Amino acid sequence: MAYGRQGPGIREKEHATVEGVDLPGQWNRMFEPRVITDYDPGTLDEITALPGGESLGWCYQCAKCVGVCPVDIVGDYGPRKIHRDTLRGASLLDSPNLWLCTTCANCFRVCPKEVDMIRIMPAAREAAINAGKEIPPELQKVFEAADRYGNPMGENPRKRADWIKQAGVPVPIMAQVKRPVDVLWYVGSYPSYHPRGMDAARALARILHALGVDFAILGTEEKEDGDSIRLAGEKGLFEKLAEANIKTFARYTFNRLVVSGPHEFNAFKNEYPKLGGEYRVQHYTQFLVEHLERLRALMTHPVDRVVTYHDPCYLSRHNGEYDAPRTLLRAIPGVTLVEMARSRENGYCCGGGGGGMWLDSFSRDHTTMRLSDKRVTEAAETGARTLSICCPYEVSRFEDAVKSTGSGGRLDVQDIAELIDGSIGMPDRG
Repeated sequence: MAYGRQGPGIREKEHATVEGVDLPGQWNRMFEPRVITDYDPGTLDEITALPGGESLGWCYQCAKCVGVCPVDIVGDYGPRKIHRDTLRGASLLDSPNLWLCTTCANCFRVCPKEVDMIRIMPAAREAAINAGKEIPPELQKVFEAADRYGNPMGENPRKRADWIKQAGVPVPIMAQVKRPVDVLWYVGSYPSYHPRGMDAARALARILHALGVDFAILGTEEKEDGDSIRLAGEKGLFEKLAEANIKTFARYTFNRLVVSGPHEFNAFKNEYPKLGGEYRVQHYTQFLVEHLERLRALMTHPVDRVVTYHDPCYLSRHNGEYDAPRTLLRAIPGVTLVEMARSRENGYCCGGGGGGMWLDSFSRDHTTMRLSDKRVTEAAETGARTLSICCPYEVSRFEDAVKSTGSGGRLDVQDIAELIDGSIGMPDRG
């Protein structure tokens, strides 16, 4: 039987006859016996044996995940590629791929087999940590800081409420109020310590004050929620932080827990109940939408600018909230909202999820650009003057990206609370 060359290193039969039917060479390979079991499945079994890792074995290589993976857009990634590598004998526990996933959930959204990287990656990372595998040094530093100080930045816990001194309005603290309140506002670590996070926290404090909301914060009693630490694989540390917060919450009486960020929202809504902490939880945009008519009356100063909005993964895809932030933005007088090409269900990740907030220097060696840089480029392409966000991770990430991509002067980054606060225009800013 004759052979013909179809490409470099590939030899195929020019024709074959199967049960009297003549087949051209490009088709007849499928009718020959092919060995599909001459590989060691041990490295795949290493992951699928983990509680939470089972679904990696369900992948059937359709590659739908690759096209929507934010890391693949700036690198070479995706669940399908991770599955393929483990079949080839590469251990995920020893691979840089273990730390690149941001658990953004876009792959899970399109996967017909429901391969769930949001469960696989934390499980595999936990296994790597427990096995004493090498982990990125910057992540180890975050774990140590959160364990020792109750926040991932290693800041003094006694200074957690210092930001309120420049808020310009009273910010009650639960231990001093000594009575039930309607809203316990969980501020979070970055709004408590990072300079731009504090700007957003002060803006939200002024909004709550203007609305007459009966609220208070925990102040120095508040600790890191731990959701991103859990996703990065330190489940034990997450549980330690969660148990401390649950114990603190139990000392006070409140109707609802309002949070500054999507990761806190995800933690208190989906993870803390597993440890006995069940609360009525709202992201601050959801809470403010309930007071929209009162807000409209307060927002008397037009904010004349074109704004685009970034969907944070853990508010949008993970928890289904797409509309509350957009409703608030459209209500601000003078704001024109434009959408980026990747938005809502297919929104692009900022790179901060799944522990990625602290892994930029690590991921730099495995991608062509930071995810936050890519997202800022997409925002600038809309012609918007402002990139609006509602996640404490994103102000610093995107402002750094504006500088590194040269978008300064064309694009600024504002929390939605800052835009609303500017429109309210309270005279006393402290």
